[in-house]
Amino acid sequence: MIKHALSVSREADFAAWYQTVITEADMAEESGVRGCMVIRPWGYGIWERMQRLLDDRIKATGHENCYFPLFIPLSYFEKEAEHVDGFAKEMAVVTHHRLISDGKGGLIPDPSAKLEEPLVVRPTSETVIGTAFARWVQSWRDLPVLINQWANVVRWEMRTRMFLRTAEFLWQEGHTAHASEAEAREETLRMLEVYREFAEDCVALPVIAGEKPENERFPGAVATYSIEAMMQDGKALQAGTSHFLGTNFSKAQNITFQNAEGQVELAHTTSWGVSTRMIGGLIMVHGDDDGLRVPPRVAPWQVVIVPMLRDQPEDAAIVEYCKALRAELGALSALGEPVRALLDLKAVKAATKRWGWVKKGAPIVIEVGGRDVAGGNVSVIRRDRLYRGDGKLDSAVVAKGDFVAGAAAMLAEIQQALYADAKARLDANIVRDVTDFAGVEAFFAEGVKNPGFLEVQWSKPTGPALEKVVERLKALKLTLRNVPANAAPVDGACVFTGDAAVERVIVGRSY
Repeated sequence: MIKHALSVSREADFAAWYQTVITEADMAEESGVRGCMVIRPWGYGIWERMQRLLDDRIKATGHENCYFPLFIPLSYFEKEAEHVDGFAKEMAVVTHHRLISDGKGGLIPDPSAKLEEPLVVRPTSETVIGTAFARWVQSWRDLPVLINQWANVVRWEMRTRMFLRTAEFLWQEGHTAHASEAEAREETLRMLEVYREFAEDCVALPVIAGEKPENERFPGAVATYSIEAMMQDGKALQAGTSHFLGTNFSKAQNITFQNAEGQVELAHTTSWGVSTRMIGGLIMVHGDDDGLRVPPRVAPWQVVIVPMLRDQPEDAAIVEYCKALRAELGALSALGEPVRALLDLKAVKAATKRWGWVKKGAPIVIEVGGRDVAGGNVSVIRRDRLYRGDGKLDSAVVAKGDFVAGAAAMLAEIQQALYADAKARLDANIVRDVTDFAGVEAFFAEGVKNPGFLEVQWSKPTGPALEKVVERLKALKLTLRNVPANAAPVDGACVFTGDAAVERVIVGRSY
């Protein structure tokens, strides 16, 4: 029987396990404001890695970074009725600009400092950026406009969970304007592919890319596309979205341009975003009963060196040996970047440090004691395979030179192994042979643990017919996720309506 590092297992209580990983891996903690979190250095370090890798990909497609205000006039939202209706229940609103004493030792808003117009704390920036686009775009020569911003947003969620659904979260939001519908649609799909490649190649997160059904579209969008990931409990996580907005926001914000023939047209716009929710996905896809496992591409430290110090004269030699090892690793390149190696010299017992880094999910942990120095060796722990077949910690003693020579390949192997493990789980838990709604009910029946996804054929109903489908699924706590871009052709009837199917759609429970 293996004694794991965490007090709760995924099998026993997945929700409690998730919170325990966040705590034990020093990822984040409560802030004192409901739904808001303090992201600790290890958690923020993972976000910084995600930021850097995704930002490079965004810029490589021709986009430039900028920044827009946190506060947006309420009147900007009122111009786009469908958009504001989609966010109205989640908006935080600023109404006063000063506090005064209440005479009882407390503070209250100053009645004389009431704002002439309420300000919405940014839930998303389509409206304020659209207003700017209307100023920037006059001629076809001004198009396309391709911008991105890294920012925080606020959506007043009623039920919150760290990284997955918080009142304040961090993200990037891209916004573009184009002369033609075809160009805007191409942009929407290009960024969806950027997200898919980033999720799979960097976060080792296998995803299903496809278009969202009508009822799941972003408020005001003509079409919404997403990447959907499967967590270890079988639930779906929407890990990124890309929206074709058509001319809906251009009409509301008056984003017009004079074409080459001198005629005035509405611009076609897009928006797309990935948030700190991706960290929640990383935890729930790669974590195990000993904590987090971080893919090397997004690990703040890829190799952590733990000297086994005992307050003995030989300690100095061990530290020097470890410093030399760190320097050798730092001179290497792995996965296209210099190796990030940390020497942990904190005044803490070596075993405590080892298990601390195991719980944080550092890809490789190296232990070095007096015997290792004498023999020119290191003890290597790979976080992707922590135990041997006999249940004991897999700590392999290897020559230091051999480890250094193979470190880059080992990191690449760990990256691929984590992806392969998650991909095998995803593929094994998508069922495609259900042909009627009774089969849907049976698949997701109460008591069935971690059922995974169904990919079913459907007739793409709209209006009242779609509403009826959504209600039937809601009764089972299910949602339509997306229509996979690479799905097989249809060859039967819709499982919901019995009409001829036109495409396949993913059904599942979600976060």
